[in-house]
Amino acid sequence: MSTIAESPASHNLPEYTVSEISQALKRTVEQTYDNVRVRGEISGFKRHSSGHLYFCLKDAEAVLDAVCWRGSAGRLMVAPEDGLEVVATGRLTTYPGRSKYQMVVERMELAGQGALLKLLEDRKRRLAGEGLFDAGRKKKLPFLPQVIGVVTSPTGAVIRDILHRLADRFPRHVLLWPVAVQGEGAAAQVAAAIEGFNRLSPDGPVPRPDLLIVARGGGSLEDLWAFNEEVVVRAAAASAIPLISAVGHETDTTLIDYAADMRAPTPTGAAEIAVPVRRDLVLQVMDRGRRLVASLTRLVDERRIRIEGLGRGLPDLRRRIEDLMRGLDDRGERLANALPNFLDRRQVEVARLAARLRSPREQIAEKRHGLEGPATRLDAAWQRQLENRRAKLERAAALLDSLSYEEVLKRGFALVRDAAGQPVTSAEQAHSGDRWGVTFQGDQTVPVVVDGNHQPPRRPERKAAKGPDGRQGNLL
Repeated sequence: MSTIAESPASHNLPEYTVSEISQALKRTVEQTYDNVRVRGEISGFKRHSSGHLYFCLKDAEAVLDAVCWRGSAGRLMVAPEDGLEVVATGRLTTYPGRSKYQMVVERMELAGQGALLKLLEDRKRRLAGEGLFDAGRKKKLPFLPQVIGVVTSPTGAVIRDILHRLADRFPRHVLLWPVAVQGEGAAAQVAAAIEGFNRLSPDGPVPRPDLLIVARGGGSLEDLWAFNEEVVVRAAAASAIPLISAVGHETDTTLIDYAADMRAPTPTGAAEIAVPVRRDLVLQVMDRGRRLVASLTRLVDERRIRIEGLGRGLPDLRRRIEDLMRGLDDRGERLANALPNFLDRRQVEVARLAARLRSPREQIAEKRHGLEGPATRLDAAWQRQLENRRAKLERAAALLDSLSYEEVLKRGFALVRDAAGQPVTSAEQAHSGDRWGVTFQGDQTVPVVVDGNHQPPRRPERKAAKGPDGRQGNLL
């Protein structure tokens, strides 16, 4: 086994610990790449509960880990999502604990017009699927709002154009909520302004607007991108106050235009939509007033002509009253004569009916005579009935006497009663020592005492009949 000799030059290389070499690499990378722009596609995007963003930037050949701390994440112009091609600005650093390097992203923008349009189309399709752009949920604008709230930049020409146009058409009370209309944080400011106007109390110190205008001048797609952000679109869709979108020129279209209740081609056009022309309203009111007066005049003339025509068709009132007075006198005279005539007719009728009535005495005598015949017949019938009842009663009494036991006693029979007074009807009732009473004719009773028991008498035997030959014959 051979041994390889160590080269003397190897002892001249500096010796590092792992921590030292890691820190050296970290300083070298951070100093060399302290501000870089990297283009790539976002992959593996994750939003941590702490607010930090973790993702990868990749192309066809390499992958770069990236992180965006919470303080920078809220200022990003683009909301990161998987598949989005972006240009990230930041610095490179290493993570010694894992021997990895990564990019700390501080700013982010879409990589080119095509990526912006793709993101815009995808977001539009997703929000439309949620119903935020439906026509049925759009509110009607007030005809003449008292207070108009404007969300725009306080230093641009937009607010001056709106105020100038409102002053020309119909001066109104305008509330300005100043916001940034492009750049970092613009979308959040616009959304907060819309929500802030909606939270105002109608009776508070600051009047609540009847109409909102969200306005911005023209610009590129990147300049108008804040009005394509989801937070702005959702705030416009949720606004309880009718909202006009006036972002960009007539050819510019942003997502807030779809969520707003009305889209204006320009900020000046929004002011024209918001209020009518005062002079036109005055002229319209004056014209309608003249038409109303003319209509009332024609109506009064027509009614007067009609009344005059109807009046000519009416009879003379005085003559009509005289005719009625004559009719009244005639009826009064007839009424005065009618009562005596009526009484005379009734008196004659009463006398005729009285002549047909019969005298009460005559009627009583007639009724009495009619009652005498039935009374006589009733008396005779009563006497006959009484005689019949008397004869029937005498026959029943004779029959009763003939059936009395006293009549039997008269023929030599006697009535035997026991000590209780009950009749003795058979010999079997006789017992030695019993005390009986024997009643004879004339209701005379003799007490007796039974001596010995009773023996029933024997019946004599019947002799059988014999025939001529000395034998017993037969009935046949």
